[in-house]
Amino acid sequence: MSGLKGLRRGLLAWTFVAPVGMASPVLAGPAFDACAAEAASQFETGFESIGRESWEIDTDAAIDACTKALAAEPGSAQVKGWLARAYYADGDTQSAVPLFEEAAADGNVVALAIFGDMLTTGDGVPMDMERGAQLLTEGAEAGFALAQNSLGLSYDFGEGLTQDYTQAARWYRAAAEQGMSKAQSNLGLMYEEGLGVPRDYVAAAAWFELAVSQGDASGQVNLGKLLQDGLGRPTDLARAAELYRLAADQGDMYGQNNLAFLLENGEGVEADVAAAAELYQQAADQGLALAKHNLALLYEDGNGVAQDYERALELYREAAEGGEMRAAVNLGLLYLDGLGTDVDYEEALKWTQLAADSDQPIALNNMGHIYENGLGVTADRATAIGYYQQAADQGYQLAADNLVRLTGPAGTGASGKTKTK
Repeated sequence: MSGLKGLRRGLLAWTFVAPVGMASPVLAGPAFDACAAEAASQFETGFESIGRESWEIDTDAAIDACTKALAAEPGSAQVKGWLARAYYADGDTQSAVPLFEEAAADGNVVALAIFGDMLTTGDGVPMDMERGAQLLTEGAEAGFALAQNSLGLSYDFGEGLTQDYTQAARWYRAAAEQGMSKAQSNLGLMYEEGLGVPRDYVAAAAWFELAVSQGDASGQVNLGKLLQDGLGRPTDLARAAELYRLAADQGDMYGQNNLAFLLENGEGVEADVAAAAELYQQAADQGLALAKHNLALLYEDGNGVAQDYERALELYREAAEGGEMRAAVNLGLLYLDGLGTDVDYEEALKWTQLAADSDQPIALNNMGHIYENGLGVTADRATAIGYYQQAADQGYQLAADNLVRLTGPAGTGASGKTKTK
């Protein structure tokens, strides 16, 4: 699975950049300089050599310095933006919001971007996507890369304005061309998926490479997936594993999951299922449904971990509740077979039906098995055939075999059901 497009919270934690061509401050005394040294971003014009990432801010020192600077220059929107940024980095949104409001009203692009994101996600303030999009638009049109990338996300996901992939790609590109790694990765995904731009795996890889060159975890995961699948470049499992490991070492859950998959299967690296289980657990602890599903498979099979059907059942349930339909299929099978729980046809039907409703072919096949054999339902040959047909139409061979068995010449053999990986 590729990494998701850069989420706003991740962006706020990582970079705050300034618009190209933004004028240097007119007023600049010792207090202003001290505030800038503590809270400015290295992407702001005039502060490239002293700026820092948000996580590098000494929030106590920054708040002290910028409070003094604001006392010396109470009308400075830039100082208000820096002080608000320091409060935000310290987790004090109550103190940050009034300053962001004032600075944004004066057109400070840093405030427009950060406060626009806060409103869009409901981070420390009541959610107001429409106003958030308005602030992001103002910041983006002023040339501010962080606002441009976030506005791209708003268009991408239809947050506060009408979904428009062309506009999303436009704003991602504007930020990417300023060197913002998250925007580079996001634009790469648009090329990979053919959203707002023609599908072009070569272009996608090129943008991912730019993000990777800056150590961006999402770029590392996304380029790794292209190399794993041989899209736009020859398959290179060894480099894919290296990229996933770089992302995993940064705590990225997609990197952890994808590296675990390669370790589990010995692709591009020496097989180490125990290490894979540890990485799946790390990603699962961050809430990744796919990792929970993959870890559940290991527990069900006793592969790299002690076999534990109850733990598998728990993980499959969590993954299914998180939208992973393969986990819903396997959860249904555990209830159907009484593994880790008592046989429960009602629960088996519930979870299998959930996956079948999303057109999951193995679930459709298993629904055919349930109706063919009357497992918790009245046996219904026609309904079973209908489910087998839907699965077979997607190329699922076991369903095709079941369909032939029920509709072809009389023969022997029992219906088949299976789990999915």
